[in-house]
Amino acid sequence: MDWEKFLALWCAVWAVLALAGYGMALAGVTRAQRTVRRTGRIEQVRMPRHGGSRTGGISVVISYRDATSDGEVTVTNDGERGEVITAAWEGREIGVSHPRGRPHAYRLANTPQEPSRGLGQPTLALFMVYCGLVALAGVAWEWPWALIGLGGPLAVFAAVHLPGTVRAKNHRIEKLAAMDTVHGRIIAVLKDVTVDQDNGTSTTITPVLSFTTHDGTAVTAHCTSNLPDPAGSYGRDVTVHYAPGDLADFTFFTLDRAAERRGERLDVVVNALAVVVLLATAVAGMAML
Repeated sequence: MDWEKFLALWCAVWAVLALAGYGMALAGVTRAQRTVRRTGRIEQVRMPRHGGSRTGGISVVISYRDATSDGEVTVTNDGERGEVITAAWEGREIGVSHPRGRPHAYRLANTPQEPSRGLGQPTLALFMVYCGLVALAGVAWEWPWALIGLGGPLAVFAAVHLPGTVRAKNHRIEKLAAMDTVHGRIIAVLKDVTVDQDNGTSTTITPVLSFTTHDGTAVTAHCTSNLPDPAGSYGRDVTVHYAPGDLADFTFFTLDRAAERRGERLDVVVNALAVVVLLATAVAGMAML
């Protein structure tokens, strides 16, 4: 096989897709630009049944204002409706979107979404062009050039984003330190059994936590970490740490603040190691020329 011709074709195809995507964005006809986005609010939280399934998330009733008539619309998250809601309380804001002219095909998001130009897919296509060019450089000019092309730009990209990761870690640790503490209870344990021909049968256990904040907000949420013996946790009282005034944060509560702190620090370490490895890859490529 002529790898140079194959990689050149690869780059050409993805370049065409990228140009088409950016062209559609400029013309305002991408799927994202034709999507109506509204902010909904949870009006009712339905209590999960002990022993039931976590599929579909916590069942809720949501209301939002229609973009055309400005009338109030009430919907539920039953069925396949986009992102799964795993934490719910009355008054929580939820993103609601649907194709223009098709309100019945609504999708939900855990947070309200801003209008988008739909640049994600063409940007991915452009990245695939970049990968093809790196591979082509390795084939045509010896493989050390591929190390330089891969490690150099990605190391710069990771290094630019590392300070943001550090700031996010510090902000999260400050939030963990300022969390309020209340008592909660495991009100249900959900059980899902999956049968796979290759891996056999697997069981997923999901405890459901209920607690009330100091200001009277009743929260129901899936509890998927830092809970010993989740299968036998039904009815157990637990201590919950939550961020007051910031319940909209998807990681607003935890059962183990120490574990969360370790996780935040590990995230920074992993990002820093990625910068070092990518930079070393580029340096190794230059040394081999």
